Amino acid sequence: MSAVDKSPVSTEVGPAPRRQTRGVVCRWKDVSVQIGGGAPVVVQSMTNTDTADAIATAIQVKELAMAGSEIVRITVNTPEAAQEVPAIREQLDRMGVHVPLCGDFHFNGHKLLTQFPECAQALSKYRINPGNMGGGKRRDDNFAQMIEVACRWQKPVRIGVNWGSLDQNLLAKMMDENSQLPNPLEAQAVMREALVTSAIDNARRAEELGLPGDAIVLSCKVSHVQDLISVYRVLSSRCDYALHLGLTEAGMGSKGIVASTAALGVLLQEGIGDTIRISLTPEPGGDRTKEVVVAQEILQTMGLRAFTPMVIACPGCGRTSSTVFQELADQIQTFLRDQMPVWRTQYPGVENMNVAVMGCVVNGPGESKHADIGISLPGTGEIPSAPVYVDGVRTVTLKGDAIAQEFQAIVLEYIDRRFGQTQKA
Repeated sequence: MSAVDKSPVSTEVGPAPRRQTRGVVCRWKDVSVQIGGGAPVVVQSMTNTDTADAIATAIQVKELAMAGSEIVRITVNTPEAAQEVPAIREQLDRMGVHVPLCGDFHFNGHKLLTQFPECAQALSKYRINPGNMGGGKRRDDNFAQMIEVACRWQKPVRIGVNWGSLDQNLLAKMMDENSQLPNPLEAQAVMREALVTSAIDNARRAEELGLPGDAIVLSCKVSHVQDLISVYRVLSSRCDYALHLGLTEAGMGSKGIVASTAALGVLLQEGIGDTIRISLTPEPGGDRTKEVVVAQEILQTMGLRAFTPMVIACPGCGRTSSTVFQELADQIQTFLRDQMPVWRTQYPGVENMNVAVMGCVVNGPGESKHADIGISLPGTGEIPSAPVYVDGVRTVTLKGDAIAQEFQAIVLEYIDRRFGQTQKA
């Protein structure tokens, strides 16, 4: 029989120290968002409207910003889209939404940014893909033209290399070189190396063309979890540019959420990553803001940031045949998230609050005591009463048909008392 391992439990809790990167600042009016340089991990999202429809795009940008997206990317793929970017920016400013906009350019970005200077000026950041700029001298000229525009308007740039649009000339060259080695690497490994090489080489060329290193963000996006982890570990070890994390096509529903969480969770735990975007395929007619919520919840559950009060709820079992605790947990969670656009300024610090909504006596009282405020609802066969705990102390026991409304009122009173500006003064 093997000996029992009696080594002590590790005292280290939390992610590794953040990798040191250059700080990149995206600005618009009074909003300044820093990526890297020790700043908290930034949440990004992207619209799926036709950018040529300025009103629809402005509305969706506002929805994403209200959900908590700190930078919103919009597609700029046609002259019609480029022409409407200033109108989108103006409409957002009229609505008091000063979230920085990032323009997503492929194939013709050098033309659009040059032909529509108002578009170039209205954007706070450009995203360019070196693999979609042609080949040879034409590619070099197009890249240089976009960097020149970025320098002229003092805009940061994300150089985004994608698995599906990797520079084929570079890949072919590296494949040929690999084939001459005594022990060639597998093709997949060469592709991963090509992604990293392309990103860093293009970043260094951008610096040679005059773009400061603290105006460059890099990304190397792929679709598979293990490939993404491998690529970013290497990328982070070879440069100090700010890094944008995300699977290029995470997928739909639970698959997309799980894949993104698995990949980004590993990297963030290792201190890699300065900004994230969750590329979920929305359900038909689905809410685009879900990708923002998922990004926030990854960061918050890992203890990296706080965005909205966290609701702790048990999964339910044979002791909880009633759906009351499920309905109350959902109601409270939805209510708290919906209030955050106002509460961010009205109740600073409320995003760090924990609320417990438990379904029976087994863990209910204990979890409720550990939360800032919690309620332990009766399970099957238990006394029909619900003790409420505030800061670990049992304060009241709710009964009857109005438990949900009464508990919500207690939560609101607690928030106002603890986080209200007048109380702080």
